[in-house]
Amino acid sequence: MRLSVRHTTKYRFREPVAHGIQRLRLTPKETQGQRILEWSMEYEGAHEQLSYDDQNFNHVTLVGVDEGTTEVVITCKGRVITEDNAGVIGQHAGHLPLWAFLGQTKLTKPGPKIKALITKVERSEDGMVDTLHDLSRVIRENVEYGTGTTRVTTTAEEAAEDGWGVCQDHAHIFIAAARSLDIPARYVSGYLMMNDRIEQEASHAWAEAHVDGLGWVGFDISNGISPDPRYVRVATGRDYSDAAPITGISFGAVTEDLSVDLAVEQQFEEQQQQ
Repeated sequence: MRLSVRHTTKYRFREPVAHGIQRLRLTPKETQGQRILEWSMEYEGAHEQLSYDDQNFNHVTLVGVDEGTTEVVITCKGRVITEDNAGVIGQHAGHLPLWAFLGQTKLTKPGPKIKALITKVERSEDGMVDTLHDLSRVIRENVEYGTGTTRVTTTAEEAAEDGWGVCQDHAHIFIAAARSLDIPARYVSGYLMMNDRIEQEASHAWAEAHVDGLGWVGFDISNGISPDPRYVRVATGRDYSDAAPITGISFGAVTEDLSVDLAVEQQFEEQQQQ
């Protein structure tokens, strides 16, 4: 499937910025089942300083915020080809060893609530993939999807206790539980093309678990499926903080408003020829 993506993030500051720098993880990965045809980023109120691949093979761009600006606009756009591999990404790659994805982080550390959820998971005789799908089901049935109920700093255990969360929280709970079962797991940020619209609500998040014989396999807990060709993988990490689309610091200003516009649509032959 050929997908066209346009992602615009706009920051407004209450006062002019004296100095600022932001780390962007907004360039999709070249992985099994995903090929980047073209990708570009444009900036208003900021300028690119350097780029590199981090320990998770995420492509990172550092941008400096222009002195005195009160607004920064980052626009990403490009075209990606995706395939349907039933969520299977394959062998492990990156500078971090596989065992690094067994250790819990501040955001994933499980408590009594997550441990209780684990006891509800049915261990399938058909293999680990079915067991992990059941883990996804248990999380979805016990932690309802709801926006505005959590923050990027909300931990997996807090979301599980509240019984509410968004895709980020579902992914963190899944990761916490999988690691408790001695299964390496990681966080994925990216895009999902919803079939009924072009303008999307926000970027998406899901989880991947490492299964013997298959490698990394994706699980979208919020939607109860493994990623298909509608998904675009952008960044991965041990939790959200490793894969966050934009992080950074600024001096002399406070962020007053943040808005995100995202459009993802399938490209057909006639569109490509225009």
